[in-house]
Amino acid sequence: MRELRIRLLAGVFVVAGVLSWAGARLWNSLGTLPSVPLAAPIVLALIAVVLLATALSLRARLRAQRERRPEAKGVDPLMAARAVVFGQASALVAALVAGMYGGTGVVLLESLDIPARRDQAIYAGFSVLAGIGVIAAGIFLERVCRLPEDDDHDKGATSAA
Repeated sequence: MRELRIRLLAGVFVVAGVLSWAGARLWNSLGTLPSVPLAAPIVLALIAVVLLATALSLRARLRAQRERRPEAKGVDPLMAARAVVFGQASALVAALVAGMYGGTGVVLLESLDIPARRDQAIYAGFSVLAGIGVIAAGIFLERVCRLPEDDDHDKGATSAA
């Protein structure tokens, strides 16, 4: 399984941001702008919490397994691989969504004097921050599930535990 590159995530974020900014400017020239839902940052933050909890749980279980503690529960390799895929997919989608809300937020910054637009800009800003949290938690989960021999053999591709 290939390791997720931060450059790829940054590229997705920037491209989505630029396209969203251009689309929002065009849409705004027609007189309306799609709203940023209040639920967007909340859902992204919940996904980040789930990813972080999964990573911390797996890290503790792997550490106990490595130290050969008698009460240690083993980590099923298939479950670890699924966790890595969930983390990578979440990070990619979060980069796309955060870029989209970031581009829309930049357009909304032009009209902060309107209370509704100011609220939308705040929601967009929190969505970007929560998206970055999802990306960080997804990368952390991927690093937790990395096999120790991955560091020695091949720097380009890694496998899930």
